[in-house]
Amino acid sequence: MQADIVNALRRGDRQRASIILSNFQNTNWALNKEDFSYILEYCAEAPDPLFVMETLELMEEKAIGMSKGIYRYVIRALSRGGYVKEALHWLMLLGEKESTHATLPFFNIFLNACGSSANLKDVECCLETMENYLLGKSEITYCELLKIAVLQQNLPAVYDIWKDCTRYYSPSIITQRRILRALTAFGDLQSAYHILQHMVTSAAQRSEHLRLSSKRRYQSSRLDIPVLALSESEDLKLLPDFSLQPSQGKLATGKNSADVQPELLFAGNNLADKVELDNGTVRKTLRLAQSAVRRILIWSFNDLMHACVQFNNCQLAEQLFLEMQILGLRWSKFTYDGFVKTLIAGKGIAYAMKVIETMERRGIKPYNDTLSALSEGYSKNLQLDLAEDLLERISEIRPKHIHAINALLSGCDIMNEPERAVRILAKMKRVNMKATLRTYELLFSLFGNVNVPYEEGNVLSHVDVSKRISIIEMDMLNNEIQHSFVSMKNLIRAFGDEGMIEEMLRYLNVAEKVLWNINPYQKSDLYSVALHALVKAKESHKAIRIFKIMRSCGLPTDVSIYTTMIECCKWLPCFKSASALLSLMLQDGFHPTVVTYTSLLKVVLAKDDFEGALDLLDICKTERIEPDIQIFNTVLSRAYARGQIHVIEYIVERIHRAKIQPNPSTLVYTFCAYEEHELYNTAIEALQVLSTRMISEDANILSEKITVFEDLILSEEPDAELRIIRAFEAAEEFLATALLNLRWCAIMGATISWSPEESLWARRLASSYNANKRPHIIPLDVPQSS
Repeated sequence: MQADIVNALRRGDRQRASIILSNFQNTNWALNKEDFSYILEYCAEAPDPLFVMETLELMEEKAIGMSKGIYRYVIRALSRGGYVKEALHWLMLLGEKESTHATLPFFNIFLNACGSSANLKDVECCLETMENYLLGKSEITYCELLKIAVLQQNLPAVYDIWKDCTRYYSPSIITQRRILRALTAFGDLQSAYHILQHMVTSAAQRSEHLRLSSKRRYQSSRLDIPVLALSESEDLKLLPDFSLQPSQGKLATGKNSADVQPELLFAGNNLADKVELDNGTVRKTLRLAQSAVRRILIWSFNDLMHACVQFNNCQLAEQLFLEMQILGLRWSKFTYDGFVKTLIAGKGIAYAMKVIETMERRGIKPYNDTLSALSEGYSKNLQLDLAEDLLERISEIRPKHIHAINALLSGCDIMNEPERAVRILAKMKRVNMKATLRTYELLFSLFGNVNVPYEEGNVLSHVDVSKRISIIEMDMLNNEIQHSFVSMKNLIRAFGDEGMIEEMLRYLNVAEKVLWNINPYQKSDLYSVALHALVKAKESHKAIRIFKIMRSCGLPTDVSIYTTMIECCKWLPCFKSASALLSLMLQDGFHPTVVTYTSLLKVVLAKDDFEGALDLLDICKTERIEPDIQIFNTVLSRAYARGQIHVIEYIVERIHRAKIQPNPSTLVYTFCAYEEHELYNTAIEALQVLSTRMISEDANILSEKITVFEDLILSEEPDAELRIIRAFEAAEEFLATALLNLRWCAIMGATISWSPEESLWARRLASSYNANKRPHIIPLDVPQSS
């Protein structure tokens, strides 16, 4: 009948179970406590406190006595089922009946249940009851209190528990590991290291035997005799009055890793011979210890190693890794996983990869999680080929590996490699991996435009963009993921970059409704993105309207927003409005930057006021604002369009005097200005000088690399240009561009000179600049001649 009741409870048929239980009253034989033990045992494991109370009611009617086993089941079921007051009532009944330390395990059961809810009042009530009955505390009691302290995020209580436990005990290695794990959860790695030191010393000094429980967990084989709560002893409180002192020393064999050369971490099994440490005794003693004890030590090292990952303590991780080998504790895949992850953050991905190579030479295959962390590290370094290769090596991609995939997609976004991103998405689809919000944020940035900034949007690209964004949003809807601030911002930027102004403004309105809880700075950020797109699309009146809305709503502004609106004035064109905006910017406490002056230059140059542009450059210098190549290229671009060669020459020399390296745009404007006026020799000479300066302004650097550069420039090999272009892969596109230009100049018959200051063209520009003369500006209504 007990089996029938338990089977009914397992099926969820409580009514059937209650009917069978009620039939117990009609039996002809005498009932005893054994006739209910199977039911109560199941209810304790389930837990099912309601059926326990129903069973107890029947037992009370039949006047059936209680045994300690029945008390255990009842207290376990009630406390785990949330019936705390009822469980405490039964504990008090048991305490009154027994009044010996033999009842302490029942209180430990109650504390174990409290470890799930961590209701401090229930815990204090239990401790008070234990004190009244003078039950004392066992190691298990301390372990249960430790769980509660961690759940309460009470680090001082952990210190207090350790102090109280070690006052009366020599804690088992299992208890010490639990203390260590608690400390690592709070990030107190130094105190955890102190405990680990104690564990190694204890394991080396005494022989402790562990056994496996029925649940396959290690237990100490020694008797857990409780410490009696004598009246003169101190009571354990969850409020701290003790602080663990972080260990400043080393483990029983240790040496600070800062004193050890990094290559020793990758040495063979004879590392102990290379490091001058007196570790023979401890290592031999640990070798004779029970395998379970050694396993607990390895797990404890691993616990602390993985805490180093979370709290970015590379130095301690290296020390632990080295000391494990010195102590003769074998590194596991889990050890390598924590060590490699710490090295990625602490010493870089290249250093971590050395450990992986050593690991694989020893025949140890890394975890998929380790490969995922390495892939993420390479993605952050924008080494996307290596990141993708490591991702392919993961044997089974799981949802937790989405971080590595998102990192790779982010790298594709930065490096503008949508084709690679398509491969990654295809892989996600093959393994049926769901995208996260971060994935969608990146997808809008990656595929929200067709080929910006290389091509302008057109009717066909607008259709394509609309289709892409619709597919991404539909997938978001299917996965029940709502737009975030970042995803909406990337979406608005994508429409703006593509020139789809109406769609951009529509989504700006949607963002205000959907993201109603964003702060004013985030809302201002969305408006800023829209302003940039409107100015780029020459929608000056719409930009002014958006800016007025921002001002009327009191949204915060910044230098970027004011700079955008100043640039907007070039479409009017109205320098007076730009000056008014500059004044407003100063009133709001923002100081102009070089980008602000670049926008002012665009407004002035829109009216072909080259004198005013040069005056602004002088003001920028007076205000001690460091110029960049972009502000000079702004003047060069307009001067080239208007055929003002003298202005171009003046600006080129000014760039050189400011020790700013030219970029490809500088070369284009200068070369094309001469070429359109049919000054071909001057054009080639200028191209050669500027290309040399683009490689380096430092003559010493040039002299070191002349031989290599000349081999590339003057090479007659058919793949010479290909060898130069390969420089693009190393993110040295300016160098590759300069070398290709110099090779073209050599093909045209020019003699390559690595001393640009000796060029007649460069000397003429310097002489003119030294004469302190403003460039001759040709009136635009006067016919120009070459």
